[in-house]
Amino acid sequence: MIDKQAIESAVLSILKAMGEDVTREGLQGTPCRVSEMYSELFSGMAMDPKAELAVGFDEGHREMVLLRDIPFYSMCEHHLLPFFGMAHVGYIPNRIGRVVGASKLARVVDIFARRPQIQERMTTQIAETIMDVLQPDGVAVVIQAEHLCMTMRGIKKPGSNVITSATRGYFRSRAATRAEFLSLVMGK
Repeated sequence: MIDKQAIESAVLSILKAMGEDVTREGLQGTPCRVSEMYSELFSGMAMDPKAELAVGFDEGHREMVLLRDIPFYSMCEHHLLPFFGMAHVGYIPNRIGRVVGASKLARVVDIFARRPQIQERMTTQIAETIMDVLQPDGVAVVIQAEHLCMTMRGIKKPGSNVITSATRGYFRSRAATRAEFLSLVMGK
């Protein structure tokens, strides 16, 4: 899906447009390295996050399941600079009590992070994917991230964090459920 040759050509053009000598030793392999890096950083483009949630277990579990402190790295689609942080994902299984392996939740986060992204959309995509596939009674996602487009350029405010949330089902309709989720996320 990713055209590595086109990326190499584009990076070469950018370096030339910046006035760089693309024949100098330090830049000779840069277009290829950037192409390889982008293939890795944007590998989520070719992956289906719903497939990660396809295998589950009917355990009869009806209480909240929370995976917190999921580290992620993504690329802001506005400036192609990284943003990174932690995601926290919780859900309440439906009446069947179907659960998935905890690593599956982390993989869903990773797949959406490995696309040109904005944090707000990523948060929503994670919640909606879990809701669509697992059909739980509720889903909650909180993401906290630092954006290098705010650190390296523009406003230049290192250490600033953006926090986004998406709630569905019981997490949206029941204040106590939402409060329990947030207290477990914050209770380090």
